[in-house]
Amino acid sequence: MLSKHLPKAVLISSASIVTIAFVAVASQTVDWQQLARTFDGATTSGRVPAPDDGKTVASPPERRVSNDKTVSAPVETDALIESETFIAEVPAPAPAKQRVAAGEQKSLNDQATGGLMSLHSGAAPQGVVRLQKAEELSAPVLQEPDREKFASFEANPLKRTSAEPVSTFSIDVDTASYSYVRSTLTGGRLPKPDAVRVEEIINYFDYDYTVPETKETPFATHVSVVETPWNKHTKLMQVGIQGYKVPLAELPPQNLVFLIDTSGSMADANKLPLLQQSFRLLLSSLRDEDEVAIVTYAGSSGTLLEPTKVADKALILDKINSLTSGGSTAGHAGLKGAYALADKMTGDGEQTRIILATDGDFNVGLADTDSLKRYVEEQRKKGTALSVLGFGRGNYNDELMQALAQNGQGVAAYIDTLSEARKVLVDQVVSSISMIAQDVKIQVEFNPNTVSEYRLIGYETRALRNEDFKNDKVDAGDIGAGHNVTALYEITPVGSPAEKFSDLRYDKRFEEVNPVRGQYSGELAFVKLRYKTPGETKSKLIETPVNADTRGIPITETRFAAAVASFGQLLKGSDYLGDWDFAAAENLARGNMGADSLGYRAEFLTLLRLAQVAQR
Repeated sequence: MLSKHLPKAVLISSASIVTIAFVAVASQTVDWQQLARTFDGATTSGRVPAPDDGKTVASPPERRVSNDKTVSAPVETDALIESETFIAEVPAPAPAKQRVAAGEQKSLNDQATGGLMSLHSGAAPQGVVRLQKAEELSAPVLQEPDREKFASFEANPLKRTSAEPVSTFSIDVDTASYSYVRSTLTGGRLPKPDAVRVEEIINYFDYDYTVPETKETPFATHVSVVETPWNKHTKLMQVGIQGYKVPLAELPPQNLVFLIDTSGSMADANKLPLLQQSFRLLLSSLRDEDEVAIVTYAGSSGTLLEPTKVADKALILDKINSLTSGGSTAGHAGLKGAYALADKMTGDGEQTRIILATDGDFNVGLADTDSLKRYVEEQRKKGTALSVLGFGRGNYNDELMQALAQNGQGVAAYIDTLSEARKVLVDQVVSSISMIAQDVKIQVEFNPNTVSEYRLIGYETRALRNEDFKNDKVDAGDIGAGHNVTALYEITPVGSPAEKFSDLRYDKRFEEVNPVRGQYSGELAFVKLRYKTPGETKSKLIETPVNADTRGIPITETRFAAAVASFGQLLKGSDYLGDWDFAAAENLARGNMGADSLGYRAEFLTLLRLAQVAQR
C-alpha cells in the first residue's frame, strides 16, 4: 500500500492539492503554476518530503489540451512507482453552467483522496486525476488552421496527334512549388496535389546545356529523345533553353524596392525573421551604385527607407533589422506605395523592380486576385517589374503570389530556409533581377506520320492558344540572364503498344488528307521559340527540327530530369506512370546525378526518401 511509503500528513496534503487541481479544471482552467506554488507552500523545499529512499515527487509542469478533450501534463512519480514517468489526466473543462457547487466540495475531496490512494494499483474513481505511463498515451500536436490557397487545375491530357498536332505554352522559370513541396515533406506529409506544379519542380535544377557565346543570340535551344523510364513503349522528348549569362558588373544600374509584409501573421520564425536574413543576403549581392528603398505594410503602409545607394549599407541594414510584425494586411496600399517610389527611382538605362516578400495574406483594401492582377499588369506596362518571395505556412496564398508574379513580369520563389534564400538572392541574383528576354513562347508541332500521341508534362497554368504564338500582343514568361528552362513531352510512336486512343471507324489520318512532305516525313517534331528583346515590341523566332535520334543533351541530364518529372507526377497522383514509384525515381536519379556542385541533386534524393514514408 502507498501508506507504507509516505507519511500520513503527506497523503492528506497531496489529496488536497489534487482536489484543488480538479476544482480548477471544473472551473474551465488549470493553473499549473498556481498549483506548483500551492505545492511549494506545503513544504519548505518546494517538493513533497521524500520518503526514506530519498526520492521526490516533482511539481506538475504547464498543462496542454489534447484532441481527446483531456488535459494532460507529465508528472514524475518515482517516489510512488520506481523510475517510471506518468501522465496526470483530468477531465476537459466543463461548460460554464457546470460549476462545482460549494456543497459538493466534501464529495470531491473524498473522491480525490480515494483517487490518490488507488494510484499504485492503477485504479481511479471516475472524473478524478489518474496517472498513466507516458508511453501509454499519445501526445497530439495542435495544428494551425490551414488557410493556404492554391489554384486548382487538371493535369495536361494525352492528345492525339492527328487531331491536335500543335502544343503551345509560355515558359516558366518559377521554382516556388519545389521549395514548398520540400517544406511539406520535411514536415512528414505529402503536399496537396494542387500545390504541385511539375514544371517548377523540373526547373528548380540547372541542366548541362551549352551557353550562348554572345548576347546578340541570347538563347540556345537543345533537344534530346530517349526511352521513357516508366514506359518502354514511349519516348521522352526534352526541350532545353539556355540563356546567355551576363556578369553582374555588366548589368545596368538596378533600382529595387523591398515591399515587406509586417502584418501580425508574419511573426513566426520562418516568416519575418527569415525574411530579414534573406534581404541581408540580397543586399550583400548588390553593387554600391545600385539603389534600394523599403516600403512596409500592415494595417496601413508606409515608407521605411527612401531611395538609398547600396554604398550606405549600414543605414539599409539598420532599417531591415528594425522590422517588427503586427496588424492586418493592407497589401494593396503597400503595392501603391512601392510603385510610387519605383517611379521616382527610375532613370534612363536603369532597371527597376519591386520585390514583394509576404506570406500572401492580403485582407485590407483591394484583395481579390483578379483585381490585383489587373493592377499589377497596368503598372508593369509603365516599366516596373514585380517579383514575389513567399514565406511561412498556415495562410500561405500561393494562388495570389503566382498571379502577381506572372502579371508583373517577375519570378515567384518560396523561401523555406536560409539556404533557399542564398540560392535565389545570391547564387541566382542576376537572373532574378535582370531579364534578357520577354514574352518567351514555345510551340511544338508533332508529325502524325511518326507520333501517334503526346502529352506535355506540366505547364498547365501556362497554356496558350496556338494562334497566340505569333501574336506579339499576347504576354508570356520572361527569362533572366543565365536562366535555363526545361520542358518534357512523353510521346507515343505510331504503332506502339502504348497507344491509348482506339481507331475510329470514320477517322481519316491527317497525312492521308495532307501528306507530310518527303524531307520532313521522318521527323518527330518541330520546335519553335519566340521571344522579345527587352524593350522591343516585335518578337524573334528560333526553330529546331527533332528526329528520333536527336541527342542535343547529355543522356544523364535527360534521365535526371525524367526522375524529377516522375517525382512531381507521383505527388499529383498521375495515371500515366503505371507501377513506377518513388523508389524507382530515387534509383533513376541516383544513377544520373551529373554535376552537383551545390548539392541540390543530393538533397532531391533525400526528398524522394521522405516521400516514400510521408502521409497525405
